[in-house]
Amino acid sequence: MTDDDPGFFAGRLAILGLGLMGGSLALALQGKCTAVLGIDPDPQAVELARQQHIVDLAAVEPAELLPQADVIVLAAPVNAIIGLLQELPQLHPGAPIVVDLGSTKVKIMETMQMLPERFDPLGGHPMCGKEVSGLANADARLFQGAPFAFTPSLRTTPRARQFAGWLAASIGACPLWIDAATHDRWVAATSHLPYLVANALAFTTPVETAPLTGSGFRSTTRLAVTPPGMMMDVLVTNQAAILDRLRSFRVHMEQVEHLLAQGEFGALQELLNEGARRKQAISQSIQQG
Repeated sequence: MTDDDPGFFAGRLAILGLGLMGGSLALALQGKCTAVLGIDPDPQAVELARQQHIVDLAAVEPAELLPQADVIVLAAPVNAIIGLLQELPQLHPGAPIVVDLGSTKVKIMETMQMLPERFDPLGGHPMCGKEVSGLANADARLFQGAPFAFTPSLRTTPRARQFAGWLAASIGACPLWIDAATHDRWVAATSHLPYLVANALAFTTPVETAPLTGSGFRSTTRLAVTPPGMMMDVLVTNQAAILDRLRSFRVHMEQVEHLLAQGEFGALQELLNEGARRKQAISQSIQQG
């Protein structure tokens, strides 16, 4: 059986966190496991999951359902995932596979390494989402065609790798195996900096300009409404990589400002042309990959 063999069977899968990501995963896995168990500290989310049959069983308290799970998926904000990992040895007596969906990986993988040997941990991060959050916005199609990064450690077993292949195939995602540090450097550029730029653009745009905002402004600032509480976890746990990308972005914008102020329009156009070429190169790489 290979790492991406869809023949792996997950058994009873517990999702801790029934927000957009956890709820979407539960919907995407309906009928593909023995049972999908949903756990969330919000009673309203649990009740909604029950009413809409998003999961087979739902509970507020992890101790109520977690010991039944063959696989545990942590679908919560980064710091909440770290807290859950610290609690798992007291919550599950067996040897389950443990996968997270956190947006940064180094801190989570460090915590996973401290789990007792009976656990089978693997880091994960599906590169998808919406500008709205919550279980009410869950969508079974959310992961289709999206990259799903998996970050193994030295203790990651073939069984966990087989589960990762099964999971990606089951939800229509594209698995990408990558180390945690590289993952965090890359998403600082492709996800975390774009959020900060979108938020800054929204912050500095006068409200009275609203009648003249078009699709370009809406698409460019879409990420600005991502819940700040969730993003703070990301910023704190990937601080160094994000600061590096911010410095690079600031240097570039200072160059743009200088060329515009000095009237060096030929050099400014070439700089803009290079940005367009870089975007085309990224798009071609995505299509080829």
